[in-house]
Amino acid sequence: MNTITVQQLRERVGVPLIDVRESHEFEAGHIPGAVNLPMSSIGEHLDELPDGAFDVVCEIGGRSARVVEALEARGHDATNVVGGTAGWVAAGYPVEV
Repeated sequence: MNTITVQQLRERVGVPLIDVRESHEFEAGHIPGAVNLPMSSIGEHLDELPDGAFDVVCEIGGRSARVVEALEARGHDATNVVGGTAGWVAAGYPVEV
């Protein structure tokens, strides 16, 4: 499984970011530019995933790792963000509400 840290995520340009947390978690604060596709319903929204490479984030990295594994098995070029949104916040990076 491809992984990156929150520090590497901050440096990335032009790579879409999918946040798989539930809507209420996303609305409470998310990484700028992230698009919310909750893990609980992502199977119904596979057609909304970006073409090409994209990153996947959750709160700490567990849910996103499971999503990345499932998406890679379906041929998607997905990368898990280790540390998740909690790691992003702990690093002092900005969030959107």
